Amino acid sequence: MYEKTSILFKQNFESNSPVVVNQGGSNSGKTFAILQVLFCMAIATPKQVITVVGQDIPNLKAGALRDALSIYEDSPLLKSLVKNYNKTDRQFQFFNNSILEFKSYSDAQDAKAGKRDYLFVNEANGIDWDVYSELALRTRKRVFIDYNPNTGFWAHEKLIGKPNVQLLISDHRHNPFIDEPTRNKIEAIKDEDVEQWKVYARGVTGKLRGLVFDKWHICEHIPAEAKLIAAGLDFGYSQDQTGCIVVYKQNGELWVDELLYDKGLTNDDLSKRLKAAGLSKNTEIIADSADPKSIEELKRLGWYVTPAKKGADSVVNSIDILKRYMINVTRSSVNLRKELGTYIWRTGKDGNAINYPVDLHNHLIDPLRYIALNKLKIAGSKHLQSRFPYVPATGKKDILDDLIGTS
Repeated sequence: MYEKTSILFKQNFESNSPVVVNQGGSNSGKTFAILQVLFCMAIATPKQVITVVGQDIPNLKAGALRDALSIYEDSPLLKSLVKNYNKTDRQFQFFNNSILEFKSYSDAQDAKAGKRDYLFVNEANGIDWDVYSELALRTRKRVFIDYNPNTGFWAHEKLIGKPNVQLLISDHRHNPFIDEPTRNKIEAIKDEDVEQWKVYARGVTGKLRGLVFDKWHICEHIPAEAKLIAAGLDFGYSQDQTGCIVVYKQNGELWVDELLYDKGLTNDDLSKRLKAAGLSKNTEIIADSADPKSIEELKRLGWYVTPAKKGADSVVNSIDILKRYMINVTRSSVNLRKELGTYIWRTGKDGNAINYPVDLHNHLIDPLRYIALNKLKIAGSKHLQSRFPYVPATGKKDILDDLIGTS
């Protein structure tokens, strides 16, 4: 039925354990493999109820559901066995009366609704143990879970090592379908941070430490009265994503919404995607100044684009500016939320943090920094030290001057 399967598909498909834990590094293909297995289970036996659960619906749409639709579209045989895909309910309905549904639950009480034959908890470290336990209790046959092992959580404390729980650890080397540049980039993490290399390149449980942004909040939407500051844009193509956000300000807080996060976009494609996302051509876009050609091409397509004001210590300075604000991120900004949860300071050989971030997981954070550099410099130096006692020790006497500007 599938032209492409991996060793992870075989291991999950052949498992007889009631609980199968998939701990995997970046691009290991674990989610894709489990979804392939679930389609097989739905087809093999009539009237199966299979539930895929995510932290919330935006996460599912950007991850597991997108993968499921890709699997479905790429298999003519599978399409012939699916009676209907209900987009509103996010449910595949099969001719044999099996269903494959994609859901999220707000709390343990909510998770008590419904029973199923198979359960897949996607990115399980974003879901509470109480929610998982209620879902697992109401699952008749088998539970699959997957996650990136940034740090230990309830799967390590309550599942792994227990009877009837199978642990599968994977990394990008188990996925035969990713390209060599992606593999090289994952392996290159070792040059930045050995501990993170263990997590993302080898699927080993790590201890996430030194988050750059450790205080930010999820919001449902941008307040109607918030004022648009600018859009931020980071260019990518084959190896890196092109990322675009819009930033608003209200009552001294920042409100951020993700517009775009995708690979393989030409500047013409990018222009069309920005328009489709509802961005006005009158809105200033602060873009990565390292790509003046792309900036000029977007200008010729009618967009108001200005380069980010980079310079010495601009990365650290822009982070410092942003940390002076409460940052509210829309729930639909799935990729930005993931970046904020994995963007860390570098560490030295002694394991202590170095005052510079690891250059990973930042295709939406960088546009946020660009806006900070161009638009969010703190106004008024008179009370700066009393209002914001933390100023990075750069050794430069003009650090306060670097932060002075107009808001």
